[in-house]
Amino acid sequence: MKKQEQIIVDLLKKGDEKAYKYLYDEHYVLLCKMANEFVRDVFMAENIVGDTLFHVWEIRETLEINISIRSYLVRAVRNRCINYLNIKREQWEEGFTAIEENGDSIMHPNLFSDAYPLASLLEKELEEEIRQAINRLPDECRAVFIKSRFEEKTYECIARELGISVNTVKYHMKMALSRLNADLSKYLLLLLIAFRQIN
Repeated sequence: MKKQEQIIVDLLKKGDEKAYKYLYDEHYVLLCKMANEFVRDVFMAENIVGDTLFHVWEIRETLEINISIRSYLVRAVRNRCINYLNIKREQWEEGFTAIEENGDSIMHPNLFSDAYPLASLLEKELEEEIRQAINRLPDECRAVFIKSRFEEKTYECIARELGISVNTVKYHMKMALSRLNADLSKYLLLLLIAFRQIN
């Protein structure tokens, strides 16, 4: 590890927020691109990277990095992506097994057709659930999320408008993405139910 990076790690251990901001500034974009190559989902890729960087902050006092910081973060993000994909695969396999055991077809040709009424119903229900999930976020967390995702403002701009630090903005975004992902994951089950209802 280069001397400069060792200094960054030492500062992180001491709880230096500037060192933590350095991780975002130097590595966040690349890590998100890499994660998206794995999971093919920008929303989830950002969530995984945010969780990884936040975990580094949580364990900062015991942090040990013997390779470059980027290599360490790439490995950590890759492992989280693999874990996510394994869990997702297991969920789909369990759902498909349950459907097949009931004698239902899982390859109905009209399932993903926009003209199919159930698809339209699920879309409307999902939109309403997203709205409610956002409303359930804590006030400042919700404000940060809306300004970032709907008003397309930068973290720096949001920090100035709300009078908080950029790191706090990133923390709220991480929490918002984590909660929304948890709240909306049940729609995987709704999709599996849809397979059964169209036969």
